[in-house]
Amino acid sequence: MKSIKIGLIGFGNVGSAIFDVFNRNADLINNRLRVNLKLAAISIRNLDKAKLISDKTITVYPDPFQLIYSDVDIVIEVIGGIDIAKKIVEKAIQNKKHVVTANKELIAIHGKELLQLAKENGVLLLYEAAVGGGIPIIKSLREGLSANKIEWVAGIINGTTNYILTEMQRSRGEFSQALQQAIKKGYAEKDPTFDIEGIDAAHKLAIIASLCFDIDIQYDKVFCEGIANIELKDIDYAKKFGYAIKLLGIAKRRKEGLELRVHPSLVPIDSMIANIDLAMNGILVFGDAVGPTLHYGAGAGGEPTASSILADVMDAVRFNLLGGNNLIRTGSVGTSVSDKRILLIDDTRTSYYLRMRVRDQVGVMADVTQILAAQFISIEAMFQGEPLDSKDRAEVVIITHQTIEKNINTAIMQIENLHVVDGSVKLLRIESLEFS
Repeated sequence: MKSIKIGLIGFGNVGSAIFDVFNRNADLINNRLRVNLKLAAISIRNLDKAKLISDKTITVYPDPFQLIYSDVDIVIEVIGGIDIAKKIVEKAIQNKKHVVTANKELIAIHGKELLQLAKENGVLLLYEAAVGGGIPIIKSLREGLSANKIEWVAGIINGTTNYILTEMQRSRGEFSQALQQAIKKGYAEKDPTFDIEGIDAAHKLAIIASLCFDIDIQYDKVFCEGIANIELKDIDYAKKFGYAIKLLGIAKRRKEGLELRVHPSLVPIDSMIANIDLAMNGILVFGDAVGPTLHYGAGAGGEPTASSILADVMDAVRFNLLGGNNLIRTGSVGTSVSDKRILLIDDTRTSYYLRMRVRDQVGVMADVTQILAAQFISIEAMFQGEPLDSKDRAEVVIITHQTIEKNINTAIMQIENLHVVDGSVKLLRIESLEFS
């Protein structure tokens, strides 16, 4: 029976979960692969953690590059970050090792060059766990849905922001309160910037879009807006109109080009996406043949991530058994690059939620609707709240029909210049998630 050795670099939450899951399921994994797959080496800088490895058949290296130069066949990288991780992955590939990583930031920013390097060296760089944690979305796009023309993807791909928005609604608290609760429960880091500003989701969307549309990974082309400006009143107003608010990653094919955007969105309250709560992830993919498919599960956490990483390891083993003659449907993205251009956010076509503070007097809405009409923007619904504390001010919420974003931005600038409008106009985008 063929013997294949794994080297694990990193022994934090994910690394230790990989160790546990592999040891627990090693017999099952080996029976399915019909090989002797062994966790042979681990790189751990923390000497106290290194002492926890009681299995004397496992070599522990304090230096990850020592592990790379050992006789392992597959390297798992789970240290995170960019600089050191990139050097580790490059060196492993150059030494003809297959690499499995959960590092979404690394793949989103350097994926193109690393995948090319892997191709040149005849090895695989696999990254299922970089998107959706335990959800096998990358395999679904590469394999199960590979005969489809993907029309669009809309997904909750960051559990932290989904938890915060759920908590705001359930506890009736504002954003800052929900964020502190997320940190307390371990759903958010002490510095939650990457999550709440949408950067983490944008990394993942860039990877998803590359698979859906046969384009290079282009993180720098993804429009990114976070959730820090969402107020409880927005959640309540959205509910009045039949919507919930979620931070979505959206990749959409249009004849003019591709939309790649991450931002808070109003989604129909009875949709599948609207009912994915707390820290769970859900990705809705619409293919021309299969129609809509929902991919749901834990988007983070040690064991869900370990599940995806070990599945990639098993794919690398299958590649080895096939003698490296093909990519067993798990190979590099960007090998057939589309010439589709990435649209600017100004070219986005969708419906909009507008909230504004106005003077409570006759003629105000006539002025506002006249400005919208001049930009060919029609109103689907409108709501005026009770007078505000100042008594002579009221809040108005407008839901528009679909239009181009540059038109809505032009209208907003003109509305904000009206003497009857106080402050800025809040804009949120609406995603109907129509299956057509």
